[in-house]
Amino acid sequence: MKRIVFTGGTGKAGRHVVPYLQGKGYQILNVDLKPLDLPGVNTLVTDLTDSGAAFNALTTHFGFDGFEAGRPAQAPDAVVHFAAIPRVLIEPDNVTFAANVLSTYNVIEAAMKLGVRKVIVASSETTYGVCFAEGDKDFHSFPLDEDYDSDPQDSYGLSKVCNEKTARAFAERYGADIYALRIGNVIEPHEYGMFNAFLKAPMSRKRNAWSYIDARDLGEIVHLCLEKDGLGYEVFNAVNDTITATMPTEEFLRTHCPNTPITRPMGDDEAPISNRKAREVLGFRESHPWRKYVTL
Repeated sequence: MKRIVFTGGTGKAGRHVVPYLQGKGYQILNVDLKPLDLPGVNTLVTDLTDSGAAFNALTTHFGFDGFEAGRPAQAPDAVVHFAAIPRVLIEPDNVTFAANVLSTYNVIEAAMKLGVRKVIVASSETTYGVCFAEGDKDFHSFPLDEDYDSDPQDSYGLSKVCNEKTARAFAERYGADIYALRIGNVIEPHEYGMFNAFLKAPMSRKRNAWSYIDARDLGEIVHLCLEKDGLGYEVFNAVNDTITATMPTEEFLRTHCPNTPITRPMGDDEAPISNRKAREVLGFRESHPWRKYVTL
């Protein structure tokens, strides 16, 4: 698994994940609407809502050196699909839903029909239904794990639920490994200065379930998914280990969400969006806990 087509590598998460994977030895073609300023990674400007463009992007030389091979470009070893309209209130809701669902369908279909059998797709914490809900909505229970009954109200979260179903359908039809990552609130290295404000106003983080993912740790999760074969269709929460609060997790949740049941014992600092499955199945170990960068 060394040749990777990465869609959306110019976005907030992608611009950290792509160099992380590059550092692991992967050869990467970025497919996006905007170029990525990263030596060694070419960007193919592509509208993935066009099925023909998606097929073409997966059968394109990664750079000019590809012409030296003496044969047409081959499909990659794997596809990582992060390209999307990244939240609500950027485009009209119907545009957000249509673009995210259609582009995901096109990318996975192209990968499967070209013989690619490893695809990683970006799902979202918004599938848990609270992030972009109207008003103050409670979660059904804690922790939020991959078996949670997803019930978003918004066009973005709904598009991600549909994309998970699309991934599952293609994985079953083609016998492929397609892993969907429910990515938490992405934190870039320069953003840890916000955490003291989070801690002082804890309810400001309810919509993110007091969880986050360091962009660099997200790169490690994607790397582990690329290296882990034979799972078929799977969903993984892509978050760091710890709650963004200073109180023990169960005490914090009983204080701030008294009507939401806790369905199993939780670790003292465990994030409400649980990454237990990623740790146990993929072997994920975080390198960037928020306490490493925040002075309390």
